[in-house]
Amino acid sequence: MVLKKVSSLRSSLVPRAAVAVTSAALLTATFAAGCSSDSGSNATSQNLTGRGPITYVEGKDTTETGAVKQLVERWNSAHPDEKVTFKEQSNDASQQYDDLKQHLQAKSTDYDVVALDVPWTAEFAAKGWIQPLKDSYAIDTATLLSPPVESARYNGTLYAVPRNTNGGLLFYRKDLAPEPPKTWTELLAQCPKAKEAGIGCYAGQFAPYEGLTVNAAEVINAFGGSFVGADGKSPTVNSAQARQGLQTLVDAYKNGDIPKEAISFKEPESQNAFVTGKLMFMRGWPSSFGDAGSDASAVKDKFGVAPLPGKDGVGASTLGGYNAAISSYSKNKATALDFLRFLISEDAQHIVAQGALPSVRASVYDDPALIAKMPYLPALKESIASAVPRPVTPFYPAVSKAIQDNAYAALTGTKSVDDAIVGMQKGIETAGS
Repeated sequence: MVLKKVSSLRSSLVPRAAVAVTSAALLTATFAAGCSSDSGSNATSQNLTGRGPITYVEGKDTTETGAVKQLVERWNSAHPDEKVTFKEQSNDASQQYDDLKQHLQAKSTDYDVVALDVPWTAEFAAKGWIQPLKDSYAIDTATLLSPPVESARYNGTLYAVPRNTNGGLLFYRKDLAPEPPKTWTELLAQCPKAKEAGIGCYAGQFAPYEGLTVNAAEVINAFGGSFVGADGKSPTVNSAQARQGLQTLVDAYKNGDIPKEAISFKEPESQNAFVTGKLMFMRGWPSSFGDAGSDASAVKDKFGVAPLPGKDGVGASTLGGYNAAISSYSKNKATALDFLRFLISEDAQHIVAQGALPSVRASVYDDPALIAKMPYLPALKESIASAVPRPVTPFYPAVSKAIQDNAYAALTGTKSVDDAIVGMQKGIETAGS
């Protein structure tokens, strides 16, 4: 594998890891509009044996290796009569979503396989826009990491395959903390060292946007809390476990273990604070590794990465990534199904990994050549293995808004933790009503 610049991981990982960060608030109204599955129920039983050329739709391929184009070329060389055309969308998540919605709502046959940001999968399944992968369309996912597979399920049925994934990591200063903390208690116990060094202890992304949903969900999930039931609608966040998780963040912010300025941090601000030597611990995506290790970094050769901390051990990262699904309106679904199987194959997933997109196959993370180029892979594998998808619901943006608004209110002290959890519960209940 060749990477011209490790810092290029920013462009190839962040859009797939946090693409909803830029889009969720903008899409709330469109997502909340009716989620009946009636629109595609007949279509899912049609064209099941259709074969021929297909179109694969995904956001802009920003990898230096041109990973998506390589995948398409590899397929096409082996399937000259069933070639794939790559329809490259913009790099803007809201535009990607709107484009897919326009075509699928119109029952267009132009798109055969579509790449969905992880939180979109449940909504598209609920509306009947994508083909359930069951019965004769069942796909063997035994060789894949389980959490990414679960992100592609809705109501117990698989509707997509994970094309690539991502997980959060704890970046830590090895010169101040030789061993990474495995629990929140261990992490916070080391904060006096940060204060002695005149730097902040811990920061993630706490501005009121999708990043705060991710950070709040990670700590709530790590303490055993959850947000919605298996039906994707019933709220479950009003629990002692969720309160304990959110209280951990709130207490750390109140006592200064999380610096006050972190309340406005998104990914760039938290990364800049760590790279310039102003933080001891940072929650970040793997895309920050290149900048932290660059010659311009104040922490070059002084930092390490580990899975996020939890209550009693490894925490619960929020998943990023793309899921690939078959349009219910495709004319060539048999070819589309074969293409999905190809996307999760060992060969295809090595192409994905070489493009610095985290693979969905566990075996890829053990490749010595890849580890040499991306030393964070072992930690990332462990992170993803214990990861939790964002709330799997057809009303995701409204659910996310309820989480981030109430978490922000708790952090800033305008709501108690109890009131914030009750607010999340009521907001989630309203989203699904």
